[in-house]
Amino acid sequence: MYGKNLKQLRLSKGLTQKQLAEILNTTQINISRLELEIIDLSTDMTIKICKYFDISADYLLGIEN
Repeated sequence: MYGKNLKQLRLSKGLTQKQLAEILNTTQINISRLELEIIDLSTDMTIKICKYFDISADYLLGIEN
C-alpha cells in the first residue's frame, strides 16, 4: 500500500523519481523499488517522506485515508 501512496504523492507534486530521490537523499532506483514495494520502508525513510509531503505515517502506510 505504501508504494501506491508514495507514487501518488510524488505525481501530485509533479516530481520524477529522480527528483524525489534527490530531495530524500537516496537513489532513483530506491524510489522505484519503494513504489513497487520490492524493498521495505525504513524508519528513517518513512520520516523523510512524511516530513516532505506533510503527511502521517498512517496515511503513507495505508492505515488511514
